[in-house]
Amino acid sequence: MSSSDIFIGETIGTALLTLLGGGVCAAVTLKSSKARNAGWLAITFGWGFAVLIAAYVSAPLSGAHLNPAVTVGIAVKTGEWGDVPVYFAGQLLGAMLGAVLMWVTYYGQFRVHLSDPEHIKDATLGPEDPHPHDQAGPVLGVFSTGPEIRNVVQNLATEIIGTAVLILAILTQGLQDNGKGLGVIGVLITSFVVVGIGLSLGGPTGYAINPVRDLGPRIVHALLPLPNKGGSDWGYSWIPVVGPLVGAVIAGGLYNIAFA
Repeated sequence: MSSSDIFIGETIGTALLTLLGGGVCAAVTLKSSKARNAGWLAITFGWGFAVLIAAYVSAPLSGAHLNPAVTVGIAVKTGEWGDVPVYFAGQLLGAMLGAVLMWVTYYGQFRVHLSDPEHIKDATLGPEDPHPHDQAGPVLGVFSTGPEIRNVVQNLATEIIGTAVLILAILTQGLQDNGKGLGVIGVLITSFVVVGIGLSLGGPTGYAINPVRDLGPRIVHALLPLPNKGGSDWGYSWIPVVGPLVGAVIAGGLYNIAFA
């Protein structure tokens, strides 16, 4: 598996992941969408199917990590860190590309949603808001995660726990012969694991469990010319990056202690 294969596979796979995962969030959230208000069940299954499709497409090239936490967990298990930067680069680029494609797909819905007087009011900051970029705009949840209750310790712990469940479930299935990713059945199982995490543990923070799934689209949200979009909540943005990486290290260490 060459570095170019890894980079291309992770870019394509993570782009599909964020296109389809962000797409279900847009479908449920935005005005003039046929799926509006379909609810949390639609979102969790939408993200599970996004993982399934993206992983099957990219597995032959890169092993379908699609997530820096998965890459770190596998590196902790195997002790092989040489390809980690290549995985990270492809994943971040792919996440940003997928978010842009999602925006293109729902371009009209974004315009309608953000021209609604209710959402314009939500995006308007008063003089008491000294840090507008730290506020969560009315469509930020389509791109990135955010907590229902802002508590740094709880929010961080939630992301650590959810990611540890994901990585432990991946590592205990056994990797392919090249040690880089899951086989066909493993991809299917992991997709259901993602749905389960969303249903059981996703309520507090929206279960990023993947640093680039959150950071890449958040960057795109900040850059896109969305009228009345509000801020990108950079004050929270470190939690869905640090939490999943910590959870991955914990899960990898636990695997080596208990299962290796």
